[in-house]
Amino acid sequence: MDISNLLLKKDQVNVGLFNESFPPVMDGVSVCVENYANWLQQMVGNVSVVTPKVPGTDYSGLPFEVLTYFSFPVPKRPPYVTGIAEVDPMFVSSLLKKRFKIIHSHGPFGAGSVGQRVARFQGIPLIATFHSKFRDDFSRVFPKAIVDVIIKYIIDYFESADLVWVPQESVIDVIREYGYKGHVEVMDNGSDLVADYPEKYFVESRQHLGIGPEDFVLLFVGQHIWEKNTRLIIDSLARVADVPFRMYFVGTGYAEEEMKRMVSEYGLDSKVTFVGTVTDRDKLKEYYAASDLFLFPSLYDTQGLVVREAAALHSPSILAAGSTAGAAITDGVNGFLTANDADSMAGLLRELINDPERVRRVGLQASKTLVRSWRDCVEEALDRYNVLLKSRNLPTIERL
Repeated sequence: MDISNLLLKKDQVNVGLFNESFPPVMDGVSVCVENYANWLQQMVGNVSVVTPKVPGTDYSGLPFEVLTYFSFPVPKRPPYVTGIAEVDPMFVSSLLKKRFKIIHSHGPFGAGSVGQRVARFQGIPLIATFHSKFRDDFSRVFPKAIVDVIIKYIIDYFESADLVWVPQESVIDVIREYGYKGHVEVMDNGSDLVADYPEKYFVESRQHLGIGPEDFVLLFVGQHIWEKNTRLIIDSLARVADVPFRMYFVGTGYAEEEMKRMVSEYGLDSKVTFVGTVTDRDKLKEYYAASDLFLFPSLYDTQGLVVREAAALHSPSILAAGSTAGAAITDGVNGFLTANDADSMAGLLRELINDPERVRRVGLQASKTLVRSWRDCVEEALDRYNVLLKSRNLPTIERL
């Protein structure tokens, strides 16, 4: 029996997006995958997302299909889940009914591994985006010998892909450092917050959040983990406790309780608010709009999608000089760079809090230079999908 004929009778999927995290688990990669799915569904239709099951989550109202499989919590990393697709018979049955044109993986584990096997079996291209500094993740919990084995697996995974993408030029250095020697292309991430916001929107956002017009507002959005350099943020805030400001931490993570203890020990409870996870994008947009300055001195992130989101709402960021995420920043032009120590960051904070007009000017420039819409990014990605499909003499993805 000709298996290719059986494959052609399956439900046609134009694009399969495979990743370990997807809303309601919120991080930069899950936001990326969600926006790819939304825009591709509008442009070409028949999009499927494959991801581990998040208990209690109903995806039936989404405009695209989400296929989920058996999962369990990632130890010490709530709210993340992972899973084993092969032990979920309903998922396997659903997947076997699908015929994909192209697979775009956003991570090398779990879901990404499933995507790799489907691509091989169906004889279709696999695109893999390198989003994260995986070594940093695993070095926190495993000895070096085990980390080296994991990194080798990751590089083998990316070497199996037909195309490897990174979100910005500086990330090429990271994947090269890990040992990848193949071709790499830069494919920008975008923002779903791009718009021409009237001045009243910024005023109303502050009012909705109970923030006064004269308050200088600092913001962090992301996982509450030490890898994000959140300790540096709190240590820096303690050094400017005499200056009027309000600080908001949005998100959650394994370090959250210790971060709260640090804030209390420094006597900053009246100035610092832990908001928790915000999954409502309109509410999150209000926090960005209400903030004067976004704090993101992470040495861990490859790009920092949240930096672009903040810039879309005219809030410039402080990033660590020399960090991969800070590579797109020209200091004092579209953001600010600081040395990776609390005294330096505190000195910059004090200077900027006392010069809000300068912060406003840099924020406007950030909105002009750092932000690209997801629609524009996904349009480009779709064009690249079709170039790859044509090179393999495979059917291209037609637009609706």
